[in-house]
Amino acid sequence: MLHPKNAKTVMRAHWSQTLDRLAARYLKRELRLVERRGSVIVRDGRTLVNLASNDYLGLASDQRLIAAASAALERYGIGAGASRLLAGNFSIHEELEAALAEFKRAEAALVFSSGYATNVGILMALATPRDHLYLDELVHASIHDGARLSGARVERFRHADANDLERRLRENASRGARIVVTDGVFSMDGDLAPLPDLIAVCERHDALLVVDDAHGTGVVGPAGRGTAAHFGVEDRVPVQMGTLSKALGGQGGFVAGSRQLIQFLIQRARSFIYSTGIAPVLAAAALEALRIAEREEWRRETIKRHRERLASALAAKGYEVRGELEAPMLLVMIGEAEEALELARALETAGAYAPAIRPPTVPHGTSRIRLAPIATHTAEQIEAVIAAFPEKTR
Repeated sequence: MLHPKNAKTVMRAHWSQTLDRLAARYLKRELRLVERRGSVIVRDGRTLVNLASNDYLGLASDQRLIAAASAALERYGIGAGASRLLAGNFSIHEELEAALAEFKRAEAALVFSSGYATNVGILMALATPRDHLYLDELVHASIHDGARLSGARVERFRHADANDLERRLRENASRGARIVVTDGVFSMDGDLAPLPDLIAVCERHDALLVVDDAHGTGVVGPAGRGTAAHFGVEDRVPVQMGTLSKALGGQGGFVAGSRQLIQFLIQRARSFIYSTGIAPVLAAAALEALRIAEREEWRRETIKRHRERLASALAAKGYEVRGELEAPMLLVMIGEAEEALELARALETAGAYAPAIRPPTVPHGTSRIRLAPIATHTAEQIEAVIAAFPEKTR
């Protein structure tokens, strides 16, 4: 057994070696101080066009959300003060959940403290060690973590490949439940899950489908109701997850489904049971954001217009651009982490803020620049971003 002093020395050496190794591979991450101003940010006294936000609809700074939050602050105070199951359940929570359920065309909804906590809570509650989870290989990290914590057997099927999923389901003779999990919109690739095909496979093999629609909620589909609404399959997706912290401009996550599902999660989702309820001010802001998102179609139309302009202009400059038009983001594929960092620095120098996306967020050799236009960006700002990209050497 190591002496405590020796243990500290070993751990500190490990930390130092890890940090040095990450830095040498251009993978060390740094916190960068920014001051947000809606569609732009201020950093080191410079105003930069902000392409790094998930505030797709431009609602995080909307005065109507601020007013709703201010009114809730006066009525409820700052925090919920307790778990929702104790003394932290307020009328604004239940009003928001009813609105989310209606928005997602579901019977009921449940709000968690974050999107990450939502996914971890869902999977830990739904899956047990006797069950089998099938994950699209590119799902969000929170899904991978929730899957591990559930203790269930985990398989990863090829990205967006319903045939590979069907093969795995057919070959597996598990006696437990079979649960398939996919993102609705894959935020680092800009594509949509083939939900109709995945649903058909799940229905043939009696598997439960869970869709993480964090990046689709508010942006994709009629009235921004999400990826399932885009494909017209809302009534065939039993578990829909979403977030309040991207297109809706606030913070928190939610799950929508049957009343029985929601009641089950209230009893079994540990990240809900053992967390303080979402702050009432955030719930009030999310409720207002939901109303605006449904009503103001121009925001989604503007995002598509900006995204299409960026994609065509950057492709003309010689860049490989990925992403479907329905998704709110697009990816400029670079390759090595060092090269992506160099481009990100050049963009910042030219007035555009779009950090490099590197491993482990994406596979090695596929580092990229992620661009997320905001509904409140002007056409002039989008042109400035295009101009910031140097011509690609062919």
